[in-house]
Amino acid sequence: MARIAIIGGGNMGEALLSGILRAGPDAGPTAQAAASPKDVVVSEKAADRAEHLSRTYSVRAVSIAEAVEHSAFLILAVKPGDVESVVSEIALVASRSGPSTVEQVLVSVAAGVTTAFYEARLPAGSPVVRVMPNAPALVGAGISALAGGRFATADQVAAAAELFTGVGHVLVVPESQIDAVTAVSGSGPAYFLLFVEALVDAGVAAGLSRAVATELAVQTMAGSAAMLLDRRESNAAAPAGRPDTSAAELRAMVTSPGGTTAAGLRELERGGLRAAVAAAVDAAKTRSEQLGITSE
Repeated sequence: MARIAIIGGGNMGEALLSGILRAGPDAGPTAQAAASPKDVVVSEKAADRAEHLSRTYSVRAVSIAEAVEHSAFLILAVKPGDVESVVSEIALVASRSGPSTVEQVLVSVAAGVTTAFYEARLPAGSPVVRVMPNAPALVGAGISALAGGRFATADQVAAAAELFTGVGHVLVVPESQIDAVTAVSGSGPAYFLLFVEALVDAGVAAGLSRAVATELAVQTMAGSAAMLLDRRESNAAAPAGRPDTSAAELRAMVTSPGGTTAAGLRELERGGLRAAVAAAVDAAKTRSEQLGITSE
């Protein structure tokens, strides 16, 4: 029996496939052992895409029916508009197959689709786990937030979480927080990239070539992230419940009183950076709620 089936061979589906197969020592200290290609199948309706995945990762490309019949974890990585038809086919196959010796867990990475939507269409009591990954998962540096549905056990949620360690870090949150997660980490990469774009343009306006400004901005973002991660690890022993002030601590460390950084930060504050970020997250969260596909 194949342990894992991935339905959908788009960018995120391929990222998950690659991560599941490469998980292990190179994927970070919390990652699970890599799955063998023989334990993974993919189902992709585009024949050329299915062939690419099969050839590149040495996995079998199968129909949805075969994927459902031979998997303990069914990862649904299709576009939200395709969910209805795919879930109907999954439910039909599951009803025909009858009871299985292994309880199948459906893991959905389709944005905006609630666990209740799946639970209302799959056989009664089907465990569902909803996941919100983000774009850096494509390079193994993402963060994925997981939420279990009504029938998913803690062990099943934990097992699903391990599947995502190959594409980055993992958090488990209540499903009621998924829209907020979407607004912060799902949309977050675009916020950071917009800031880098603006910083590059400002550097050019200040007299740098675009190539030099880009190199400075990108490496500064990467280095700042590395510093922040290092500081957070150092603060990990802080008492439970204490707010993580790592970003504020580092900002203070690199800001000399009356210096150039202080002058620049003053203008960012005057321009309403904090208010703009808060408004962006609120707008993204509201839009995520509006786009949600529920059981109704």
